[in-house]
Amino acid sequence: MIRKRWLAVATSAALIAGMTGCGRDSGGGSETAKTVAEGKASGEITVWAMGTEGEKLGEFAKAFTAENPDAKVSVTAVPWDSAQQKISSAIAAKATPDVSMIGTTMQGEIAKTGALDPTPTDLFQKDSFFPGAWDTTVVDDTPYGVPWYVETRGIFYRKDLAAKAGFPDGPKTWDDLKAMAKALQAKAGAKWGINLQPGKTGSWQSILPFGWSNGAEIATGDKYTFDTPEMTAALTYYQSFFKEKLAPTNLPEGALEPAFVRGEIGAFMSGPWHVGILNDQGAKGKFAVAPMPSEKSSTSFIGGSNIAVFKDAKNRDAAWKFLQWLSKPEVQAKWYQTVSDLPAVQSAWDDSALGGDEMLKVFGEQLKSAKAPPSFPTWTQVSATFDTEAEKVCVGGSDPAAALKAVQSQADSIGTGS
Repeated sequence: MIRKRWLAVATSAALIAGMTGCGRDSGGGSETAKTVAEGKASGEITVWAMGTEGEKLGEFAKAFTAENPDAKVSVTAVPWDSAQQKISSAIAAKATPDVSMIGTTMQGEIAKTGALDPTPTDLFQKDSFFPGAWDTTVVDDTPYGVPWYVETRGIFYRKDLAAKAGFPDGPKTWDDLKAMAKALQAKAGAKWGINLQPGKTGSWQSILPFGWSNGAEIATGDKYTFDTPEMTAALTYYQSFFKEKLAPTNLPEGALEPAFVRGEIGAFMSGPWHVGILNDQGAKGKFAVAPMPSEKSSTSFIGGSNIAVFKDAKNRDAAWKFLQWLSKPEVQAKWYQTVSDLPAVQSAWDDSALGGDEMLKVFGEQLKSAKAPPSFPTWTQVSATFDTEAEKVCVGGSDPAAALKAVQSQADSIGTGS
């Protein structure tokens, strides 16, 4: 599950502490990218990759070396639980690989160490990627690396129950989502109309889309801006699902999917990884996915992973050529077929394996307007505070306005790290 893979590395401030004082240029202001020499890649390209990507990339890269016979791609699979410390130590020691996966929520922290090589704009076109994905690579007006794969969220719902509830095509607006959740209980017999994450680690990924949908901006310039009427209204709306007992506050780990299959939960918010999980658990053909409901817009969270080149790379030019190859539409489509990572390159979605799948098509459309949190180096610290306050709101019934004031106060104290 893509979301959980990145939460394993992106929810701690340890990376900031580990990289502070590494003796590198700390960035600040835009950097000018160097050009890359023409011709085929040659020499060894060392790569760090985590999770399934680390397990599969070495074999997958043989197609690259077939096109570049004088090059060799050496992939080191890095366990998620040691990725933070390994990257931090490598930067401090100037012993980085040529290339590494960089989680979208980690990008600001790592870029601000000055360890990443600016993206050569002669090799990559910004407009080739989903806008929200490209934005995750940009720190201080400079892109570092490129988006590799993406994920976003939508509303999964039981088609049979939604039809009984009067919403055969799912919800389209905030009012629809609330009405559907109520009707799934009252008319379709579900115990819970919808499952939403009630705080805890990573809940900001579920809540912020409602803020963005309502026109909220959580950062303006170099300042966090959580304490706004738009965000307050969104968090109040989100809280109402728990106050009105439309969503559970203490669903045990692993209970969601079986309850959805049994019809006890009528809908839930999640990402594309859940399609395969539900199919495996016996729900194939019983569910559909709708885009995020709209208030002022339909906006979801965009996550996934970037992939970047380090300034201390021993084989910089070949490393960038490898990233250029990974960004080819046909290669992105083939990578999806290998590990189910959704392409960050928009034209890769023209491949029939993606464009021909109705549920994936929903996520593909959602990605066009999906947004990411600011690439401030302190985001992981601030988001942890948001998660804590969100749990007080959803589970404890705390006042949303007071909670956001608390988040804002802590965010002001921490600063943006810019």
